[in-house]
Amino acid sequence: MRSPGEISAPTVLDFAQQQGVQMVDLRFSDLHGLWHHISYPIAKLTLDSFRDGFGMDGSSIRGWAAIHESDMLLIPDPTTFVMDPFTEIPTLGMIADVIDPVTRQRYDRDPRYIASKAEMYLASSGLGDEAMFGAEAEFFVFDNVSFDQGANHGFYYIDADEGRWNSARRENNLGYRPRYCEGYFPVAPTDHHQDLRTEMLLTMQECGLDVESHHHEVASGGQGEIDLHYNTLLRSADAVMLYKYIVRNVARQHGKTATFMPKPLFQENGSSMHTHQSLWKGGKPLFAGDGYAGLSEMALWYIGGLIKHGPALAALTSPTTNSYKRLSAAMEAPVNLAYSRRNRSAACRIPMYSSAPEAKRVEYRPPDPSCNPYIAFSAMLMAGLDGIENRIDPGAPLDKDIYDLAPEELQRVPSIPASLEAALDALSVDYQFLLKGDVFTEDLLETYMAFKREKEVNALRERPHPYEFSLYYDV
Repeated sequence: MRSPGEISAPTVLDFAQQQGVQMVDLRFSDLHGLWHHISYPIAKLTLDSFRDGFGMDGSSIRGWAAIHESDMLLIPDPTTFVMDPFTEIPTLGMIADVIDPVTRQRYDRDPRYIASKAEMYLASSGLGDEAMFGAEAEFFVFDNVSFDQGANHGFYYIDADEGRWNSARRENNLGYRPRYCEGYFPVAPTDHHQDLRTEMLLTMQECGLDVESHHHEVASGGQGEIDLHYNTLLRSADAVMLYKYIVRNVARQHGKTATFMPKPLFQENGSSMHTHQSLWKGGKPLFAGDGYAGLSEMALWYIGGLIKHGPALAALTSPTTNSYKRLSAAMEAPVNLAYSRRNRSAACRIPMYSSAPEAKRVEYRPPDPSCNPYIAFSAMLMAGLDGIENRIDPGAPLDKDIYDLAPEELQRVPSIPASLEAALDALSVDYQFLLKGDVFTEDLLETYMAFKREKEVNALRERPHPYEFSLYYDV
C-alpha cells in the first residue's frame, strides 16, 4: 500500500479534482469485521473535514454504542484513499477512524483503534517498533447460493460449475473439475477461475495493494487464494478489508458470488487465513537467529505466547460457529498447538523457503477469514509479546506427522477448542494479556463475548439442523 508519509489531506483533494471525483465514500468496520460505509458529495470533503470529521449514528452498528450515546464522528485517513473500481459515478473511498464527539478521543470499540493501540504498545515495550503481518485469505467462488431458516424449514444449497458434484450432470457438461480435496494448483481447464482471479489481483494492484500471487486452492467448487505482501499490522488489516471488498465485487461483476465463510462445503477443505508475523526494530528483523529453524530466542518466546494463549485466541481468530467445522482433525486442520519448521499440521509453522533474515517469520495457521483482521492481528501480537515478556518456552518442536502419533502421545499435545463456545470459555478466563496498554478493554471483550454467545452459539443451538432429520425423524 501507499507509504503513509507520502499522503496528506491536500494531496487527496488535488487527486480528487484531477480525477473528476463526484462522491467520497467513508468506510469503517463493525466489531465483527464487516465494512460499513456512508457517502457524501465531494464538495463536503474539505481540509477542515479531515480534522472535524463527518457525523454519523452508530447505534445500529453491531457491538457499538447504545442508542442514547450513538453520535459518532468519522475522521478520514488520507493515507487510505482509493478510487473505487466498482461504482458507476467516480467515487473516492477512504477508511475512517471513529471518534467520540464529546471527548474527541478515539472510540474504544472501533476495531481500527485496537490495531493502532497494539502498534503503540509494541513501541512502548521497547521490544520492537514494527510488527509485520502477512495474511493468506482463502475464499470460494460459487455460481449460486440459496439459504433460509424459518419455523418449519431450514436449508442451504450451493452450486458451482467447477464443483466435482456436477460431474454427473447430463446437459452442458464439459468435465474438467478438480477432484474432491485435490484442487491444489491445477491448470486450466480444470481451474475454471484463472482469469477471474487475475482480474481480482490486477484490481487490487490498481487500488494500491502489494500482491504476490494467486492460485487455486485444495477444495473443488472454486476455492482460491490471492497472497498479499506483508506490511505493518494496521496497514495489513486495512489491506485485508480492501482485499475482501475487491474479491466479492469482481466475482459479482461476473455473475458469481464469493464467500469467506470458513467451511461452506461438507467433506471439503475449508478456507483458512494463515497469518505470517515477525517483529522488527530499527529496520532490522528480530526473528532471525541461530536457534531452531534459524529463529532467534525472541521468536521462540513469541511462539510460546501463541501456543499458551491459543485456546483464548481462537475466539478472536476463528470467531464463528462455522470456523470449528474447518478446525476438525478429520480434515487435517492445524488444531494442535505445536510448532514445526515444515509440518503444516502444526498451529505454528516456520517457513523455510529462504534463509534471509528478513524472511524469518512465524506462520500462525488456525485463523480463518471470517475474523476481524484488526482484532485478530492485534490479539496475536499481544499473545506473542506476552510470550517474549515472560520468556514462555514453547517446548520441543513437533517435526513428526501429528496425525501418525500414537493416541497417548497426541494427548500430550494441546489443541484448539472444538467449538466457538469452548473458545469463548477459554477467552473468558485468559484475557489479561490483551488488556496490557489498554489495547483491548474489558468492556469491549465482554460485549464481544456476550454477542457471540447470544446471537451465534445459542441461536444455532436452538434451531433444528437439517441432518438431524436424517438421524432422528424415525425414532
